[in-house]
Amino acid sequence: QVQLVESGGGLVQAGDSLRLSCAASGRTFSRYVMGWFRQAPGKAREFVATISRSGGGTYYADSVKGRFTISRDNAKNTVYLQMNSLRPEDTAVYYCAASQVLVVSTTPTNYDYWGQGTQVTVSA
Repeated sequence: QVQLVESGGGLVQAGDSLRLSCAASGRTFSRYVMGWFRQAPGKAREFVATISRSGGGTYYADSVKGRFTISRDNAKNTVYLQMNSLRPEDTAVYYCAASQVLVVSTTPTNYDYWGQGTQVTVSA
């Protein structure tokens, strides 16, 4: 089992940057595909970014491509989401998730473990 704890959220202005971190427990972190999702009030949870087990493969939602970067440090059991050029529409609770599937996935149901979420608020 994996426990995930996100951090790094906050209140920023449009155009600012934030880096989210997600620390995982256990010694098998490198076996999991990792993903970031977000959920805005009144909306469904949506895919943001995912990274392969080695970190060599990444995939992004069109809405964040070119602005967000997902990365991982398997030695530190941590996955990151660097968010640049933030927009008000990026406001949401951001969740990291771990998946036991072999390839990167954008589907929430493919993820087995979830963190508690961290709030990101971007003011205009």
